[in-house]
Amino acid sequence: MDPRAKRSLGKSGVELPLFGLGGAPLGELFVKVTEADAEATLQAAWDKCVRYYDTAPWYGRGQSEHRFGRFLYRQPRAEFVLSTKVGRVLKAPRYPERFDQGFWSGGLQFDHVFDYSYDAIMRAYEDCMQRLGMNRIDLLVIHDLDYWHHATEPKVQAYLGQLIGGGWRALEELRSGGQIKAIGAGINELGMMPRFLDLFDIDFFLVALRYTLMEHDSLDSELPYCERRDVGIIIGGVFSSGVTATGAGPGAKYNYADASPEVLDKVRRIQAVCERHGVPLQAAALQFPFGHPSVASVIPGAIRPDQVEANLGYFRHVIPTAFWQELRHERLIREDAPLPGA
Repeated sequence: MDPRAKRSLGKSGVELPLFGLGGAPLGELFVKVTEADAEATLQAAWDKCVRYYDTAPWYGRGQSEHRFGRFLYRQPRAEFVLSTKVGRVLKAPRYPERFDQGFWSGGLQFDHVFDYSYDAIMRAYEDCMQRLGMNRIDLLVIHDLDYWHHATEPKVQAYLGQLIGGGWRALEELRSGGQIKAIGAGINELGMMPRFLDLFDIDFFLVALRYTLMEHDSLDSELPYCERRDVGIIIGGVFSSGVTATGAGPGAKYNYADASPEVLDKVRRIQAVCERHGVPLQAAALQFPFGHPSVASVIPGAIRPDQVEANLGYFRHVIPTAFWQELRHERLIREDAPLPGA
């Protein structure tokens, strides 16, 4: 596949490159990353013609946005697409001496509050522009309004209430006024896409982990609903948080946890098919989502230039149709999963 080629992002009118760079790793998700390595990684992506960049305030508690912005503000603004996210407001910790990085290996020392109200969406949007050093953001994503982060129906309903009561109006004002080109929602689990589609005129979803080489349950109802509504899909977590990048070795991760024996067995079986057809496992993971017509882009992250170059090499790798057909025959992908190139 050609990483410079573009697909329409649903009904938004945005033409999105098939391959983008995801920003969570440069927020020090799993390991700390030096400023020199971050700069070199972004430079490698730019030099290899990557022109879609996705970040978020939550990634390293502002660090990813700062790093992306310091690099991208020096590039011609018309040449790339930029997305970031709203739903959290960062603020100074009350007790800096007791600050806990929590989920992140590094990053900056800021607390956050979830807030999807009108004023908070506008503040988050303005804060993003300041951290990025940009006066325009192309795609704005409602971030982490789901059970994964809020656990209970009353909390999810309360935050949806904030969005219905004012936050969505803020997003529509930005879209209709031309400050942003499209509104999306970040999804980590099944069940939330239909709720967003029933409530809002959403342009796209950024789907993490839920439509990958390893997982296809979103084909039951979510993706067909998106297709009927002409809503685009961007795929995050395309390697299922690790296992289809590393293979079924010791310490392999699947959806941010240690891979189970069942997952490892499935990956080994996929790897066996890969070996028979001369296809790298990583290439299969990166290209599989594009069988679905709603998918516009994948956004793997990287922390070193060689990772960017490797992912682009896997993306360009020519995969024979017989490979996908054997995966289907071996029931390693669903019978109804649309195949790339079919």
